[in-house]
Amino acid sequence: MLELDIYQKIDCDNANQVFAYFQKTLKETIKNWDYFVNWNKVFKNYDSIKDELNLLNGLIGTENIEAEALRLLKTYPKIIKAIPILLALREMQISVLEPDDAELTCNIFDFAIQKNQSPEKSVEFLKKSGILNLFQDRKIKSIPDYVIGTETGLDSNARKNRTGQAMESIVSDYIKKICLEHNWDYIEQATKQKIKDTFHKDITVEKSDRIIDFALLANNKLFLIETNYYSVGGSKLKSTAGEYQNDFMRWQNDGHNFIWITDGKGWLTTLKPLHDAFDKIDILLNLDMIQQGLMFDYISVRV
Repeated sequence: MLELDIYQKIDCDNANQVFAYFQKTLKETIKNWDYFVNWNKVFKNYDSIKDELNLLNGLIGTENIEAEALRLLKTYPKIIKAIPILLALREMQISVLEPDDAELTCNIFDFAIQKNQSPEKSVEFLKKSGILNLFQDRKIKSIPDYVIGTETGLDSNARKNRTGQAMESIVSDYIKKICLEHNWDYIEQATKQKIKDTFHKDITVEKSDRIIDFALLANNKLFLIETNYYSVGGSKLKSTAGEYQNDFMRWQNDGHNFIWITDGKGWLTTLKPLHDAFDKIDILLNLDMIQQGLMFDYISVRV
């Protein structure tokens, strides 16, 4: 680890103190209020089919529900596009394996409007999947409300991705601020070609499609920045630490700088590989250190 002087502002005079400070200030969470549900996305998806859902709502409690469903689909063919979400599915083409006496048959249902699937086949799907029974038995009272709940549940599955996005967003705010203040430039989701086109710098990557969270140019010096957050431990953390050591060596040989920003209590279960990376790369920071201004200080002394 180089540039120990920048750590004096957090009362650290040697590498052991810095690493202890890093551990002590790892954050319990980076969840913000947008983490739980992306309501804009939920209602954007709902609004795109709300008319169709309101038509389907007429099936609730209907006695001869198969005939009524068939009539609706013949009268309003666009209803077909709302069927997959009733089973919490995003795909419009759905294959179902159905055994019969002779062989296993793959039954394909396609709910894209332009495919012109027959109303009878759509009713077959609604019946065999149990949706018609759900409606007829009044297990739900409102199909639109049911779909809003379904959309909310599907959106919650994206929370893992939102954690990574939240980390990038927090770091992005700091990078944007220091770049505006000091007339530096940066790009997000940087590829080898994007860096070449924007900054006229060549970097070595192990895969041509490698995406780096941020590339920052300060006084013609290139800084490649990766961010991540781990709330729990696991083998992924060890491999990440190893990968970033390789990145540091690779980009140092290119004449560039590498900054790794990571956080989360998950690291407390995987301290050895983290400490190995801490010893080998020039700079390892967490969000507290970023907030204390250490990323800016490090870039400043390198340019």
